[in-house]
Amino acid sequence: MSQEYKGIKAPFLNSSNDSFKKGEWLKFRLHYGFFNASYASLSLEEEILKNEVIYKATAIGRTTGIARFFFKVDDIYETYFNKTHVKPLRSTRNISEGGYTKNVEINYDYLNNTANITDIKNSKLSSVSIQKNVQDLISTFYYLRNHFDIGNLKKNDFIKIIIFFDADNYDFKMQFLGLEDVETKFGVVNCFKFRPYIESGRVFKDSESLTLWVSNDRNKIPIKVKAGLRIGSIEADLEQFKGLKFPFKIKINE
Repeated sequence: MSQEYKGIKAPFLNSSNDSFKKGEWLKFRLHYGFFNASYASLSLEEEILKNEVIYKATAIGRTTGIARFFFKVDDIYETYFNKTHVKPLRSTRNISEGGYTKNVEINYDYLNNTANITDIKNSKLSSVSIQKNVQDLISTFYYLRNHFDIGNLKKNDFIKIIIFFDADNYDFKMQFLGLEDVETKFGVVNCFKFRPYIESGRVFKDSESLTLWVSNDRNKIPIKVKAGLRIGSIEADLEQFKGLKFPFKIKINE
């Protein structure tokens, strides 16, 4: 049964709001209760692609400790996107998850509305149609930080974009639930609370199992993510950061 979404679409900004800069680095701790499962990081640097100065975002995820013994994960995602509109130009995905491996590069051709996919592991080439204003998995994070209009965001508004992932176009919806204070290792952080809608199945309990908290400041960085699983829940908390463009707003723990 398809999910019915109530509320209105959230307002977007046409131009960049510059919520980040080169040198930004975020590290997250993923844990299942008190059990540390893995660490993930996001970094942003400048690169030159086809004579244009662009951003390169790198996401790295690795299991750690006992979790690595049972299920070894070494994932690297890279996305190259232009600075003005946060439009993905090239994406790479090199993953190793419990024996499953994948190594692909995607180049986006907006003149022909296609994604040209190179399967490096299997030496295969393919092209897939993409929709207008598509984002990839990593560029979505930066696009939303720069382009949705927080000033006019109302409770129960929906942010809706199209994400291209694994050779397919997906409608992505995220509902704004309001403001909430979140306790962190840095202090109490006032956050925007969102509910991304995901496909339920073998892993997630239902389509509303994911909750995201984003800092209520000009950086708009993820502070906490909680996912309800079939058994228990897994959480990701901001562990370290550096290179933020603006001061990180916290309330000192009393």
